[in-house]
Amino acid sequence: MASLSMNCSNRFQVLCYEQVARLHEVMEDVVPIHGRGNFPTLDVRLKDLVQVVKDKLISDGVSIRDIRLNGGAASYILGSTNAQEFNDVDLIFGVDLSNQNELQKIRNCVLGCLVNFLPNDINRDKITSCALKEAYVQKMVKVCNEHGDRWSLISLSHQTHKNIELKFVDKMKRQFEFSVDSFQIILDSLLKFYDISEAPMKEHFYPTIVAESLYGDFSEAWFHLDNKLIATRNPEQIRGGGLLKYCNLLVRSYTPATEIDIRTMERYMCSRFFIDFSDINQQRQKLEAYLANHFNNDEDMKYEYLTTLYRVVDESTICLMGHERRQTLNLIHQLAYSVYMEQERKAQIKCVELHQLDQLSNLVIDQVFYGPFDTNGSSSSYYNYPMPSSSYHQISNSSSCPYCPPFMNCS
Repeated sequence: MASLSMNCSNRFQVLCYEQVARLHEVMEDVVPIHGRGNFPTLDVRLKDLVQVVKDKLISDGVSIRDIRLNGGAASYILGSTNAQEFNDVDLIFGVDLSNQNELQKIRNCVLGCLVNFLPNDINRDKITSCALKEAYVQKMVKVCNEHGDRWSLISLSHQTHKNIELKFVDKMKRQFEFSVDSFQIILDSLLKFYDISEAPMKEHFYPTIVAESLYGDFSEAWFHLDNKLIATRNPEQIRGGGLLKYCNLLVRSYTPATEIDIRTMERYMCSRFFIDFSDINQQRQKLEAYLANHFNNDEDMKYEYLTTLYRVVDESTICLMGHERRQTLNLIHQLAYSVYMEQERKAQIKCVELHQLDQLSNLVIDQVFYGPFDTNGSSSSYYNYPMPSSSYHQISNSSSCPYCPPFMNCS
């Protein structure tokens, strides 16, 4: 990874060429927006979507302060070349929402922009904004509260939950959870470059692009990102306390920074999570949505995540009554057990397929092992699945699962 360019200030940083080139690749990516029902999938190049929305907002009289790329995509661009992939594409349009009518204007503007990306053989005159909303919008959020927050979110659908999220922000008290996701890349100079330059980017010809870390110290936040360290400030101010994201970072091999009092931070995160999601049904909805958005069909990672969350909640929750705490832990355990059973089902299907191969090829298979290969010849790290006879192997609820850690007993 090339070293970072010279500091603009403590919060800001000029991107080097490698980072600008990676940003350009992200902006050139074609992202599908999946339609519901008979509506077709829209294949949208990200830079075209941003430009169309920007032009439409300006033509409708909406003043734009700046446009920024936020969250995981920004961290991916600023991090090393082997940084983990991002989920959603988060775009922030800085706007003035002091007039409530602006929200409706912005909503109509975004929906109107989607018409530009419909196939040419579709009669666009007959498609209403309501139909476009039902077809292509995953969710719409409007926040205006006593804390001074004033912003709106329009999330465009993607079947694997890699949504394009357009956020229109006037004021937002807290815009990040941890230092590694506190980066925002200001896109205005890049969009201007696309408008006026016909020549392609090169190492000695590219726009000056600035990024900001809302964590406060860009160099420190970038050090955390490059070394996979966990740090934050005032976790009690984060909706949900950052608890779910924190456990996600842990299972992706991030470790707490040395200057962080991790036990105190975990207690703050758990307390805020249970303040915001006090009802068990709210907790279930939040957990299931988070798993769907961040662990798409990755059952192994999903199980590890749930066991990590179980441990943190078990060790650091001090704000709940005993029965409430047990209720939440039981919810996490049920979700983990469901994931385990899905893993078992897939493993048994593989066993059946191999058994059929045995019969067709006149082979003899004594045992089938699943797990990491041990070059020393030891089988202690394998899971041993016996070949099925007439029915699938069933796991008793009273037995101990090979996947369950000691602190998470099977129910």
